Amino acid sequence: MSATTPVGNTKEKVVELETEAPAVRDDRTSRARHGVPGWWALPGVAVVLGLIYVPTAMGGFYAFTDWKGIGGWNWVGLANFRAVFSDKELLGSLKNTVFLAFGFLVLTNFFGLLLALALNRNLKTRYLLRTLVFMPVVLAPIAVSYVWSFIFAFNGPLNQALGSVGLDSWQQDWLADPTLAKYCVLAVMVWQNVGFVMVIYLAGLAAVPIDIEEAAALDGAGMWSRFRYIVLPSIKPSVGIATTLMLIQGLRVFDQIMALTGGGPAGATQTLATEIYQQTIVFGKYGFGAALALLLSVMILVLSSVQQLATRDRSAQGA
Repeated sequence: MSATTPVGNTKEKVVELETEAPAVRDDRTSRARHGVPGWWALPGVAVVLGLIYVPTAMGGFYAFTDWKGIGGWNWVGLANFRAVFSDKELLGSLKNTVFLAFGFLVLTNFFGLLLALALNRNLKTRYLLRTLVFMPVVLAPIAVSYVWSFIFAFNGPLNQALGSVGLDSWQQDWLADPTLAKYCVLAVMVWQNVGFVMVIYLAGLAAVPIDIEEAAALDGAGMWSRFRYIVLPSIKPSVGIATTLMLIQGLRVFDQIMALTGGGPAGATQTLATEIYQQTIVFGKYGFGAALALLLSVMILVLSSVQQLATRDRSAQGA
């Protein structure tokens, strides 16, 4: 009896614990949902409010003043914004911002998707090539831009390469031409960030069912048909993420322009971001610079929201 009693007691305890476990779990779940105090989040909320939202609100307030950083300020209402839309140079900066943003959005997603499709499967050196394409992403944009400014110089490697193959008529100072300078800035932006977009699409392509693609190929579906009806619907979340990130990054481009052209020649590559720097740091017009910053923030918010609506997965919502 003494040998079997502990076993019997153990079984009874196990049964008792098993019967009580659901009740304990339900009680813990209920406390987790309803009984956990919210005060523990107050320090984090206070930090976010103090470092992000309060300065943002103050910047939005100063956008309607003539504050110059020192001394008092006067309420000017919409005068700063009227000045923005009546100044040809600032309107040119706004157009350059939109041009670079949408050019950057289209080119990075186009080439990023092509590279992802090319380096997705059935290529022995795909891991090495992925690393090489992604490497520029981890470099500092300002450092990359200075290297490219040397490449684009009149005596730089690009003109030397053109001369070596007999294209001397193509040699020029690429960053001194008002039209070519914008395309040079755009090329540097795309070159550095296309690897990041490639990685986003590679993650999406990993979820594409191979067996469905193979079945479609056996049924006679061509490459374009398989991409349109099988691959593209499967990577739609990746399309939304990549386009949103590239749109935001294109709208607030700053480092590449400052390193390559400084906003020149003759303001041909000025954007809202560089104008904010010039108006606040160089000219000391903090109220006017705050108005430009608020305008840029509204553009980012509106355009990214529209882009999200355009690329959302309506089939998943309907399901």
